[in-house]
Amino acid sequence: MSDIAPISVCVFCGSRPGRNPAFHADAFTLGQSLAEAGYRLVYGAGDVGLMGAVANGAQAAGGQTFGVIPTHLLKREVGKRDLSSLVITENMHERKKVMFMNAGAIVTLPGGPGSLDELFEVLTWAQLGLHSKPILLMNTHNYWDQLIDLIDHMVSEGFADPGFRELLTITETPAQTIAALRERLS
Repeated sequence: MSDIAPISVCVFCGSRPGRNPAFHADAFTLGQSLAEAGYRLVYGAGDVGLMGAVANGAQAAGGQTFGVIPTHLLKREVGKRDLSSLVITENMHERKKVMFMNAGAIVTLPGGPGSLDELFEVLTWAQLGLHSKPILLMNTHNYWDQLIDLIDHMVSEGFADPGFRELLTITETPAQTIAALRERLS
């Protein structure tokens, strides 16, 4: 057994499954693929929606899982208790900080307002030069197309530097995401 800690990948995603079954399938496959590639999953510690799917995928492949959940969401997001590591925080801000600080890269899957908040916080930090961790957006079945258009619109209208868009690597499948992570984390 190696004493070297695995590189951790933070996955932001929905606590709901969404309407398209492909979202759940891709979340499970990404979790499985992260584990098979030797990455530790860092995520929001929920056992529901895409959060549960990505964790179950990682666990099915024998991967390490590091979950972070605030006390007020333990019941709502069904805090997953069989993780390699579980951290319970006081609030959402602390949750995001712990997740970010324990990861070498960030991947965002389909999700709602919380996922957008998490994504834009790490993008803003990168734009300000506070970190250089890879940030990936997995555009499963074109879920994020309108967001990508909005980001391009912000740049074209002068509300974000052209380099802002370059901070975000867009992938479409778990396989593309793993390939992009390998390239950026090597």
